[in-house]
Amino acid sequence: MGAAARLAALLLLFVAAAAAAAVGECVYIPYNTSAGVVKGKLNVHVVPHTHDDVGWLKTVDQYYVGSNNSIQGACVQNVLDSLVPALLKDENRKFVYVEQAFFQRWWRQQSDMIKDIVKGLISTGRNGGMCMHDEATVHYIDMIDQTTLGHKFIKDEFGQIPRIGWQIDPFGHSAVQAYLLGTEVGFDAFYFFRIDYQDRDTRKGTKELEVVWRGSKTFGSSADIFAGIFPKNYEPPPGQFYFEVDDTSPVVQDDPLLFDYNVEQRVDDFVAAAIAQANITRTNHVMFTMGTDFKYQYAESWFRQMDKLIHYVNKDGRVNALYSTPSIYTDAKHAENVPWPLKTNDFFPYADNPNAYWTGYFTSRPALKRYVRVMSGYYLAARQLEFFKGRSNSDLTTDSLADALALAQHHDAVTGTEKQHVANDYAKRLSIGYTQAEKLVSSSLSCLSQSGSKSHCPSQTTNFEQCPLLNITYCPPSEMDLSQGKSLVVLLYNSLGWKREDVLRIPVISDSIVVHDSEGREVESQLLPIANASLHMREKYVKAYLGMLPAAKPKFWLAFPVSVPPLGFNTYFISSGKKSASVSLMSTLHPSQGNENSNMQIGQGKLKLQYNAAGALSLYSNSKTQVEANFEQKYKYYIGQDGNGSDPQASGAYIFRPNGTVPIKTDGQVPLTVLRGSILDEVHQQINPWIYQINRVYKGKDYVETEFIVGPIPVDDGNGKELSTEIVTNMATNKTFYTDSSGRDFIKRIRDYRSEWKIEVHQPIAGNYYPVNLGIYMEDGSRELSILVDRSVGGASIKDGQIELMLHRRLLHDDGRGVAEALNETTCFDNQCEGLVIEGKYYLKIDPQGEGARWRRTFGQEIYSPLLLAFAEQDGGNWENSHVTKFSAMDPAYSLPDNVALLTLQAGEHKDLSALASVDLKRVFPDKKIVKIVETSLSANQERAAMEKKRLKWKVEGPPADEKIVRGGPVDPSKLVVDLGPMEIRTFLINFAPQSGKQLM
Repeated sequence: MGAAARLAALLLLFVAAAAAAAVGECVYIPYNTSAGVVKGKLNVHVVPHTHDDVGWLKTVDQYYVGSNNSIQGACVQNVLDSLVPALLKDENRKFVYVEQAFFQRWWRQQSDMIKDIVKGLISTGRNGGMCMHDEATVHYIDMIDQTTLGHKFIKDEFGQIPRIGWQIDPFGHSAVQAYLLGTEVGFDAFYFFRIDYQDRDTRKGTKELEVVWRGSKTFGSSADIFAGIFPKNYEPPPGQFYFEVDDTSPVVQDDPLLFDYNVEQRVDDFVAAAIAQANITRTNHVMFTMGTDFKYQYAESWFRQMDKLIHYVNKDGRVNALYSTPSIYTDAKHAENVPWPLKTNDFFPYADNPNAYWTGYFTSRPALKRYVRVMSGYYLAARQLEFFKGRSNSDLTTDSLADALALAQHHDAVTGTEKQHVANDYAKRLSIGYTQAEKLVSSSLSCLSQSGSKSHCPSQTTNFEQCPLLNITYCPPSEMDLSQGKSLVVLLYNSLGWKREDVLRIPVISDSIVVHDSEGREVESQLLPIANASLHMREKYVKAYLGMLPAAKPKFWLAFPVSVPPLGFNTYFISSGKKSASVSLMSTLHPSQGNENSNMQIGQGKLKLQYNAAGALSLYSNSKTQVEANFEQKYKYYIGQDGNGSDPQASGAYIFRPNGTVPIKTDGQVPLTVLRGSILDEVHQQINPWIYQINRVYKGKDYVETEFIVGPIPVDDGNGKELSTEIVTNMATNKTFYTDSSGRDFIKRIRDYRSEWKIEVHQPIAGNYYPVNLGIYMEDGSRELSILVDRSVGGASIKDGQIELMLHRRLLHDDGRGVAEALNETTCFDNQCEGLVIEGKYYLKIDPQGEGARWRRTFGQEIYSPLLLAFAEQDGGNWENSHVTKFSAMDPAYSLPDNVALLTLQAGEHKDLSALASVDLKRVFPDKKIVKIVETSLSANQERAAMEKKRLKWKVEGPPADEKIVRGGPVDPSKLVVDLGPMEIRTFLINFAPQSGKQLM
């Protein structure tokens, strides 16, 4: 055929097609997506969203740019890039975006034109955001910090104040989270997905998936927040409504000229899903979560289909569909003006099937959990020093550490539920952030110790070193040779608002040591030989972390009492002397079976511990409180289920599924090493080849400190193992114990029992584990036994009178929740790798009934905010003449009440601590003139009065509660005294006179 003939054929085909189109429906269909809420109809709120993990299978950067796609095809940059044009195509389209860690990266890369467009979209309510942190393994202070970061960005850039919590993926939910988001942040509602499968099934039957959550007994109904639990997950409803370009769900094909026209079928599918959800939901409003992990990489593919569904569903008329957001949905629910079921306590533990309790992650990656906790306390202290020195944007700041900590709170970060290379990335970011903050801390301490001024700083000549690896007995500054007339300057900073009395322990190389305080007085001190187990860990891990062996080898721990003023520092001096420090008396106890006279007792003060003839801890007694209790301290491990049974569920990073319990016995033949001295006594035990333990009793303290070194957990037998320590007493506890909620409130737990639904027990051990961030305790009517921890762990009371804490996990099988990797952490050095060794501490105290709360609150805060240590070398000269040796930012005669802590102003629930507490801001900041003070929400993005005025109030079923809520009143700007009720958090934005700037409390 010639060229002209071919052209004619093409023209004819084109004309024929056009003619056919003219006979059928118009090719262009203007979809009507403008529907709003319609009274009297079932309203289906279509909520487009994506859930983008801030690190999980890939690192946060890999997710953002879309690299390493052999692991997971995900590029968040594509999501955000494609959303803008998709939203601009139709003003009715809406979208929910949460993860600030990604959005802020994207925002920094945009042109001013794109930023202006996005601001317009957000100002019309089509976006939002907050960080989606975990709720089991995070401390409430970290929750506050990372939420404040996200809210500050949204307020600064867009002038917006989020009002809805969108915690759709964390693995269980905390009562403190609900309380903080409600009464403190000012949110109206909180939406999530993961609750126990039995709980969900029960709630479906009673239409209680949406409730009013009262997360605080102290604040009662004032803490109420509307809580919506998704019926199945945070994905689209049943009926194949996934519209990513590579998904297999049928699209809405509405062109009759093409094959597979299916409008009626897709409308029927949509209506059926809506009616099914309405049958388990109260009122005529249901939410369809249209999206899931890393979707909308080509946003138009989703919106095109949702446009069609809304258009054709509304033409059908059986239900009303509308583009919506959680805010619009919340307002619609509230407008119904109906009472809602009341929810108290929390949503732990979480299980998604009978043998899958997500309680393993309470302990997974214990070294990372400890690192996060240490950095959190350090960040709190560094921010204070940054304020005292004066912040400069061009100078060193704490921003890098703040960002790293915010990432670390993600529900696949501190939880330990990420791939190993991602865990390494989190740790790397924390290390980089610490390095920057460390320089700031050194600079600030140099400034303050030279000038004593809180308003200006001279040139800084003192180089303060710090010891981030002190927990593995590595501290180069303290290991210096003092024989040539040099002195070690030890500066201790206290970030708490009350004076602290503590015992400092640092490694030294000599036994000829003398310690002086800032007044030149000699301080009593004690030397304790360093255990071989500690030295062995030091050598291997310093080489693993730093790539080199330590230069020196310390021989002793130097222990001496210290006293540090509130929000300030004190200085101590260590120099060579004629053995002024007393060397601990060392003895070895060889257990002898059956010899009743071989009981051994330690303790130089009121508290005594007794070991029996077999070398086992057997008796606790405190002559001050008249408490005496028999108890045992044991270790055991659970064999991790390998998934080869009839149910393939294995124990892994998320799931704790034990397949048998193995007690760890020493057979009474391992000798005890006993160290006695004027300051503290220690008992060292090699429990087995991979567990070493030290029990310490301080002369001036009334608690037991237990240090443990655990690992490498052996797996040569092919079994993964989950190690727990347990305290066994004869206390009659009636199945009841208490665990903290995110380091704040304590919640009552009853074994094999749930207060709001009847539990069918399939996993009697894993199903009774709870997250422990601060502590766990039990009581029997006359005594209470409390244990406080140095990081998040899992804890339980599996038998009456018993408490156990899971310390370490090493597993060989994946648990099938997406990570596709066994939780088998190793450390490599000299081209060899072995299982991870961890070092840690927990603290035990037995009190008369009702007296333990004071210790749990005050000492718990001290664990979170330890003394910050800095070291300098003095070579001749007189430090006292050229430096300030003692400093407090507060009035020297003033300290905060025991139940109040900066920066969150925390109050306790002890009978004496539960009264109204007062803080005199003039004495907290004696050298600064406060010219303005405004109370704000917890995240400081709005004034508190305005927040409380606009917060929605919800009706609840049942009679009104008999409440007596104690809160502090308005602050008189002339008196500047802040009153706080029990457990109250108050946040203030304070303006100081010139040269002071602002300080957020």
